[in-house]
Amino acid sequence: MKIRQLFQKWMLQEDLNFLLTNRIPRITLTRFMGWWSQIRHPWVVKSSMAVWRMFSDLDLSDAKHQKFDSLHACFTRELRPGARVVNPDPAYMTSPCDAIVGACGTISQGQVYQAKGFPYQLQSLLGTSECCQHWPSVLEGGSYLTLRLTSSMYHRFHAPYNVHLEHVTYISGDTWNVNPVALKRVQALFCKNERAVLHMKTQDGVPFLMVPVAAVLVASMRFHAVDVLLNLRYKGPNEMPCGADYVKGQEMGWFEHGSTILVFLPPGFAWADGIANGERIQMGQALFKKLA
Repeated sequence: MKIRQLFQKWMLQEDLNFLLTNRIPRITLTRFMGWWSQIRHPWVVKSSMAVWRMFSDLDLSDAKHQKFDSLHACFTRELRPGARVVNPDPAYMTSPCDAIVGACGTISQGQVYQAKGFPYQLQSLLGTSECCQHWPSVLEGGSYLTLRLTSSMYHRFHAPYNVHLEHVTYISGDTWNVNPVALKRVQALFCKNERAVLHMKTQDGVPFLMVPVAAVLVASMRFHAVDVLLNLRYKGPNEMPCGADYVKGQEMGWFEHGSTILVFLPPGFAWADGIANGERIQMGQALFKKLA
C-alpha cells in the first residue's frame, strides 16, 4: 500500500485524525512551519516537497512555474495564464478560490453552521469592533458559504465580483485545524481561530463579507490592499481602511498554506447550480446569481 493511501486510511479514523492535527502545540508548530517554508536551500525544498507529495494530491500542472526556491513559493504559487475561467456573466458572483464546499445555507437569527449540529453566531465570528456590529442585521435572511482550501490547492484568492474593499478587520486567535473532523468536535471553531473580516460592496452597492480564516500550520494571510503580513506575530492596528477596487477575478491576496474562506451575502441572491456540501470547485466558478 502506498504511503499516501495508508495515511489517508489512518486519517479516516476521526479520533486519530483529530488527535494528530489538533492536540499538538498548534501555535508553535505553525510558527515553525512559517520559518521552515521560507528556507531557500535546494535540499530542503526538494525533500519537503517530496514528503508533501506523499501525503497529498499536489498537482502543479496548472502552476505558472514548475520550480520553486522555497516551500513558501510553492504554497503561494501563481497559476499559468488560462488555467481558470472566470464566469463573465455580470449576474453571477464567482468563487474567490479553489475549494471544497463546506456548510452552506441561510443566515437565520444571526446564526450559521460550521457543520451539522454545530452552529455559531455571526457576531461572535466578526468580533466586538464597532464597525462590525451592524452586519448581522444587514445579512439576516441572506446566504452563507464555507469554502475550504486544502494544503495542496492553489492558495490565492480573487474578487468574486466587481467590488470595492472598504475595510479589513483583523482578529487574532488560535490555529485549530479547519477540516471536517475538527468542525464536528470544536464548538464555534471559526470564532476561535485567527481571521480577517473583509468589508466589501459590489459595484452596484450591495454590501457583503468575506472572512478568510487561518488554521494550523497556516496562520498567515496577505492582502494586496494592506501592506502588512497578518500572522501570529502581527501587533499592529486591528482596523485597516482600504478603499481598493477590484474587477471580478482579480487577485486580492493569498494564504501561506491552505485554510478557509467564509462568504456572507444579504438577501437577493440565489444559489448557482452545482453548489453543494462536499463539491470541489475552482476559482471563477459561479456561486450565486443575483436576483432581479
